[in-house]
Amino acid sequence: MFWTGRPRPKAYGVIFQDENGVLHKAELAKNAMNEVILSAGAIGSPQLLMLSGVGPMAHLAAHGIKPVVLDHPMVGQGMADNPMNAIFIPSPTPVEVSLIQAVGITKFDSYIEGASGVIFSYSWTRNYFDGVLNYLNEIQTSRTTTSTPLSTQSITDFFKSIDPLFNATTQAGVILQKVAGPVSRGHLELRNTNPYDNPSVRFNYYQEPEDLKKCVEGITTIIKVINSKAFSKFKYPEATIPGLLDLILNVPTNLRPRHVTSVFNLKQFCIDTVMTIWHYHGGCQIGRVVDKNYKVLGIDGLRVIDGSTFLKSPGTNPQATVMMLGRYMGQKILKEREAFFKKKEEEA
Repeated sequence: MFWTGRPRPKAYGVIFQDENGVLHKAELAKNAMNEVILSAGAIGSPQLLMLSGVGPMAHLAAHGIKPVVLDHPMVGQGMADNPMNAIFIPSPTPVEVSLIQAVGITKFDSYIEGASGVIFSYSWTRNYFDGVLNYLNEIQTSRTTTSTPLSTQSITDFFKSIDPLFNATTQAGVILQKVAGPVSRGHLELRNTNPYDNPSVRFNYYQEPEDLKKCVEGITTIIKVINSKAFSKFKYPEATIPGLLDLILNVPTNLRPRHVTSVFNLKQFCIDTVMTIWHYHGGCQIGRVVDKNYKVLGIDGLRVIDGSTFLKSPGTNPQATVMMLGRYMGQKILKEREAFFKKKEEEA
């Protein structure tokens, strides 16, 4: 909620709905230092600003949002996510169960990370892995003196007949590359005025050639690791690189169309199999939507403090950084208030 009709709009409260669907209003106490702090994340904060009348005027008008409190064209802009691509490797022997961890930072600004065992398997890949492991185990146990190479087509055919009731095992690992500082940027727009509906977000993964080049270099690095002598005991001899690439092409990592030539074209493989690593950022960026103190530009009494203010996501999981930002700004705001009231007392 905003007071308008003044040189600068001022936030004075919020309207929220409780778990029973009842609407409530919470207004700030009449104090010069009180303010509203928005911390709904990279997706939620720009969406809520727009729904509250702060955003690109034409876009707000198109959704019938009135009044437009402030025409703020940069709200929802600069959306980015660290694109991730992975190669899954079924192992002929059990592997240690481990969480995802960084195993290398490249000179070309990509992180190489790895995990193994059942813990890492996302729900949408687990059934695929169970099936392919059983399939490869059958090949391993029935091998004769003349080995049968595992072709790309055989993996594809097998994926089409996987039984979704297979149980996960610990005989698999994943090595992934993540572009640490993507240049590609997108935007967020409202789909409607229902705050419970997700907005439309476009991250434009690999739109910039620089990002795509980093992915190709990252996947190339992973392939070198897989082909190394040290890694040989963790990979089926029959599992060729084209076969392993085809394996991930058959996992529903996204809704993009697949190209059969992707196993021989790493640029296309990166585009076809890109995944989110849930490191969304942008939409209320510092210097564009908020100032260095995270106050919304052009509005009094309102700050945004979360990952939507980031120009670049931290190299690792951003959760700790976001929590640290919240702690730091909370302490800073408290000290500012203490100094303000102390000065008022001295002047009285």
